[in-house]
Parts: sequence; structure tokens; C-alpha cells
Amino acid sequence: MNIRTRKFIGTFATFFWIVIYALVAMAIGGEFVVGHGMWIELPFYILAGFAWLPVAMVIIKWMSKPDPV
Repeated sequence: MNIRTRKFIGTFATFFWIVIYALVAMAIGGEFVVGHGMWIELPFYILAGFAWLPVAMVIIKWMSKPDPV
């Protein structure tokens, strides 16, 4: 698979990952976090704000692999 194809697939994979992640994070936050005070909400929002990055980094690393020779 060449780099252009990987970038095309990776773009859509990243988009769908972020959409699904955001919906799940909102559902968890709305059900278990909201209304429990700032000391519970703040760490959740910080953690949720960064938790999507490892998967996105793996997708981007895969997209950036050089073409096979």
C-alpha cells in the first residue's frame, strides 16, 4: 500500500476515531462526572482531553511509513 492510500484511509480512521471517542467521553462524563464537583470534573476533563491522543498517534505513525521499495 502506498503512502497516498495510507493517508487517505488514515484521515478517515482518525476522523471516525475522534467522533466515536468524543461521543463516548460525553456519555461517560454526563452520566458519571457532571454534578460531582470541580475536584471530580477537572481531572476527568483533563484526562478525557488527552486520552484520544495515543490512538491518533498510532494512526498517524502508520500513515507516515515510507513506501516499500
